Amino acid sequence: MSKDDGLLPAQARRLLAVTPTGALAIGLILCLLLGLSTPLPARAQPPSVPPPDLAALETKLGEGPSLAELISYAYRANPRIKAARAEWRAATERYRVDTALDDPEVMLEGMYMVDSSGGGVKPDDWKVTFTQPLPLPGRLTKAGKVAVGEATIARLRLDLTVRDAALSIRESYEELGYLREAARLAKAEQGLIDQARKSGETAAAQGRAATVEVLKAQAQSGQLHYDLLLAEESADNERVRLNALLNRPPEAALGPLPALPIRTLAYPLEEIYRLALAHQEEIKLARASADKARDLVELTRYDTLPRLSLGLSYGDEYRAQQVGVQAGLSLPIWLGKNAGRMEAARAEAEKAGFLLKAQINDSRARIRDLYFRLKNSERLVRLYADDLIPQANRAMQTAETSFSQGQGEFADYLETSATWYSFHLALARAKADYGQFLARLESQAGHTLTGGEEAQTGGRGERR
Repeated sequence: MSKDDGLLPAQARRLLAVTPTGALAIGLILCLLLGLSTPLPARAQPPSVPPPDLAALETKLGEGPSLAELISYAYRANPRIKAARAEWRAATERYRVDTALDDPEVMLEGMYMVDSSGGGVKPDDWKVTFTQPLPLPGRLTKAGKVAVGEATIARLRLDLTVRDAALSIRESYEELGYLREAARLAKAEQGLIDQARKSGETAAAQGRAATVEVLKAQAQSGQLHYDLLLAEESADNERVRLNALLNRPPEAALGPLPALPIRTLAYPLEEIYRLALAHQEEIKLARASADKARDLVELTRYDTLPRLSLGLSYGDEYRAQQVGVQAGLSLPIWLGKNAGRMEAARAEAEKAGFLLKAQINDSRARIRDLYFRLKNSERLVRLYADDLIPQANRAMQTAETSFSQGQGEFADYLETSATWYSFHLALARAKADYGQFLARLESQAGHTLTGGEEAQTGGRGERR
């Protein structure tokens, strides 16, 4: 064993053989380390989400779900909602990180003395130093306020994601209902036209109808066949889109969708503006971002002030065990750097304030546009349901009776039938548009806008 190797066990023994004063110092260091390692309680923990019970809802989706069941399913299964919920959980955990002290530093210093002349070797010197940076009073409180602001923004983003998912489901629900109704109308109309075509062929043989009229009926039948095929394939595409929102396989079955009633708007335009200012997620998100930016200005001010650090050391130097206390102070003497930090923070706060104003202006413009479109769709629904379709029904009955009795023209019957079909298709489209525009307007207002009374729009107008 060399002379150098023989000194290592002695050094280890000196580290363990400490005086009562040294033991007390090391104990204080360990207690402080354990205290700092204990996490601070979070200010805003997200509530635990109940385990998804999708089996019963999955059965309902195949049998014929309601709109509420589709939205409930999406809340549990939509991956974007799950991602936003995880982002919120991560933001709440940032509070414990930002309000905790900086990590302490423990340093072990040892000096191994070597006598190059070949004489005796002095004992080794060693020292353990513990250093803890300390923030200025109030800094952690301000950092916690900023962290709470970030958690609030994450929660609002979750609410926005849930709202957008619900809006997309409502729009898809209305669109799929319209496409299925369009397919039903095309199939029913095609059956009537085919029946009329056969009667027309008989009438043409008897000289009561022209051959060109029979050809026109055949052309209408072909057009209806195309309309039916287009409606069915479009309905399949919309079903796949709805399944994607629900995180289901593309070809998963989706039962019949109950028709949603036409509910009248219960709020005037000015009241909708006021509701949006108080409840719209985008405005609340912009307002929370502005509040956080203002808090960041105050937090940045602490970065321009000196920072304190305290230290405690224990060691064996010059054959004597020693305990030392250290204090340090950072010197933020670079004025340009400090000014740049503050001006950047103030600029971000101004930016957030301007974005809030822009969001309010954009929201009012969108609400006004949606309000006009909703009212126009309502007028179309009432026009077709209360006026045009009843007239088309009476004209259709008259033309059918006259032709069957040999008194009417076959061309009049075909024209009346095509008008009846186009009016019913337009009514179905207007109802779907009304439901979609209402969903968009309510999403902008952040509030339900109907009073629960259903508009009298008549039935679907089935004639047989």
